[in-house]
Amino acid sequence: MNEVILTMKDIQKSFSGVQALRNGALELKSGEVLALMGENGAGKSTLMKILTGIYYKDSGVITYMGKEAEFKSPSQSEEAGIAIVHQELNMMNDLTVAQNLYIGRESMHGLLINDRKMIRKSKELFELLNIDIDPSEKIGNLTVGKQQMVEIAKAISANARIIVFDEPTAALTDYEIEELFKVIRDLKAKDKGIIYISHRMDEINLISDRVTVMRDGEFVGTLITKDSEKNDIIKMMVGRTIFSDPKTESGVKPEAPVVLKCEDLCRGKAVQNVSFELRKGEILGFSGLMGAGRTETARLLFGADKLDSGRIFVKGKEVQIHSPKDAVKVGIGYLSEDRKRYGLLVEQSVEENTVIASLEKFSKGVFVNKMKAAEIAGRYVEELRTKTPGIGQQVKKLSGGNQQKVVIAKWLVKDCEILIFDEPTRGIDVGAKSEIYHLMETLARSGKSIIMISSELPEVLRMSDRVIIMCEGRITGELSIEETNQEKIMELATNR
Repeated sequence: MNEVILTMKDIQKSFSGVQALRNGALELKSGEVLALMGENGAGKSTLMKILTGIYYKDSGVITYMGKEAEFKSPSQSEEAGIAIVHQELNMMNDLTVAQNLYIGRESMHGLLINDRKMIRKSKELFELLNIDIDPSEKIGNLTVGKQQMVEIAKAISANARIIVFDEPTAALTDYEIEELFKVIRDLKAKDKGIIYISHRMDEINLISDRVTVMRDGEFVGTLITKDSEKNDIIKMMVGRTIFSDPKTESGVKPEAPVVLKCEDLCRGKAVQNVSFELRKGEILGFSGLMGAGRTETARLLFGADKLDSGRIFVKGKEVQIHSPKDAVKVGIGYLSEDRKRYGLLVEQSVEENTVIASLEKFSKGVFVNKMKAAEIAGRYVEELRTKTPGIGQQVKKLSGGNQQKVVIAKWLVKDCEILIFDEPTRGIDVGAKSEIYHLMETLARSGKSIIMISSELPEVLRMSDRVIIMCEGRITGELSIEETNQEKIMELATNR
């Protein structure tokens, strides 16, 4: 029997009168992968932030290695042997990969930081983890997926007794996920305790030994993974059964007009001669492996990056898109895969983020009609069922799924006719996913046209009317939803 190395019982925590945790609890054994699951806002991340000293608990008991413990800061928890890989990346973009890895634990040569030694140590760590990243590269130049791998490597480098993984695979390719799982299994074999937070049910079945479920800030129960069905876990999480069957036929009318046409879009090697059409009321899925050029194509459409060549037509008229402002003018809205970096002003309120793209609707001269802005923001909080104490709440204090709903609200207020959803459910639980799927389908039925970029094949098959597959900057296939399956998509996604 593996020894219990951590218990958390009756943990309570409130923020500004809002109860985030009522009865947070878990038990972790050495040499175990414990999955921690629940909808966004269930209290999972809050519980882990209390464990790692980011928040103080209001009440409850934490027992670590047989002794009652409470960590007053992240550095205290790290010194005790507890590390966390956060869902939302928190890197110093202007520092190198090696400097980010060892920040606060720098190698010194006298009074000076020994960068050469840190780069050498980083290379050794990356070789061990089979990660192909240059330690001397600035972290801000890396993709989200590679930044996530650096975050994971940083936690492992601390030689912790317990490692918490909070949505570690949200931005990783299938290959990177396989490599991560090898690392986790190796850590497990070394008697480390792993707490694994994820919304991906298939991952939970592959990597975990037990599953602890939370709902609305409370402990619901713990199941042995191999003895549990997927729907048992989901029902514990949301209090109901959710079905996500693949779409069997397109919902687009045959006579639906083309609202967006792209001809031979090019930008370096990232996007090469990409051409496609989008029809009114269509959900057009873009599939492919990481680095295939899907997000890069979206950024060209939105004016975030500059075209080398190519033509874009909206409703039959050629348009020049040199900036996001130009894209919004012609009715294109973009929900970025990295919502914190590109989609939100995290220090600002729900209300401010909701109306920021449409200030002309709420202002006269330099004056903003606060009453009207508050009314609209409140309406979308209600319609999207965003969990927030109020429209004045800072967005950074919301869960990932609720942050995504604020981004969606922003573009709904702007009333864009073409919406690009880039990884719309990244880091979002099954309940919130179901709500966003329903919202996207409602938007399509109302005449909005959607480009949906997703790395999750079940999501592509669940939502798309038609699927475009990319590989290494090129379109390698286009399939109607009636003829699409995971095998065909993967074949085209690897068709160089």
